[in-house]
Amino acid sequence: MRFRFENNVLDGDLRELTCGGAAVPLQPQVFDLLLYLVAQRTRVVSKDDLISQIWSDRVISDSALNSRINAARKAIGDDGATQRLIKTIPRKGFRFVGDVREEMAASVAPVEARPALPRVADRPAVAVLAFENMSGDPAQDYFGDGISEDILTALSKQRWFMVIARNSSFTYKGRAVHIRQIAEELGVRYVVEGSVRKANNRVRITAQLNDAASGGHLWAERYDRDLVDVFAVQDEITNAIVAAIEPQIHAAENFRADRKPPSSLDAWDLLMRALSHYWRVTRRDHEAARALLEGAIGIDPNYGRALSVLAANHMLGVHLGWAELA
Repeated sequence: MRFRFENNVLDGDLRELTCGGAAVPLQPQVFDLLLYLVAQRTRVVSKDDLISQIWSDRVISDSALNSRINAARKAIGDDGATQRLIKTIPRKGFRFVGDVREEMAASVAPVEARPALPRVADRPAVAVLAFENMSGDPAQDYFGDGISEDILTALSKQRWFMVIARNSSFTYKGRAVHIRQIAEELGVRYVVEGSVRKANNRVRITAQLNDAASGGHLWAERYDRDLVDVFAVQDEITNAIVAAIEPQIHAAENFRADRKPPSSLDAWDLLMRALSHYWRVTRRDHEAARALLEGAIGIDPNYGRALSVLAANHMLGVHLGWAELA
């Protein structure tokens, strides 16, 4: 359905807002809120209605809700003073009061007629999603967005895999979408996501690398820092995350290329456990990885993946002085 009001066109099927024929950029969450208000314009929409429909009953602050309402007003040329289109009803909620004309959207071409989304066959592709702001204050979105953009930029310098552009990956901001759906729509194998929580002068950042095919985590880490210098903290954590992600993708691609399955699922399980230790690069984890890998090879002596990781583990131990050459 398409809604026309004043000089605006709100297209629910294309998920697009235009003003005078020009596209108006909107965060997905703000678009959903505006569309809901317009569709429910015959009644007052309560705060509980919005939390249920837009935030899936998650707890949010009044400031977060008001921020989204103000963003919706700004997008359609309204503001909180005049409330020409979106009116606040004290102690009741909100109502869209503009004159609206409904139209049926243009028919969409059948799926078979649409060109397929590009898929990367020769190189793996990675999408970096906007880090979720867990602080409850929309004004803090900039910090999570900055971390995400820095990670995206740094990963883009790696020439052996592709990184999806910000304009595509950030469209999922504020939406609860399954990793596999994101990977299918963007044509990627790996998805980086995370969250940021700020409290006073402390910040906690979590990040994880997901394998879209299995839906599992390849790597995850949490960083707690004092915010003495925001940009220094942002640079430090970005570098740490990128340094961890790149070798994980490299290892995953090496294993993807080796199609020979182990003769025992127990051997595979030991290998997966060993990998979680191998990438932590501590002496204790080095020893744990070695024991698990030797166990996997004891079960399946011809298990190529376990043999290759054990060899790399030995080399790493020698390089760091944790083991000696025989």
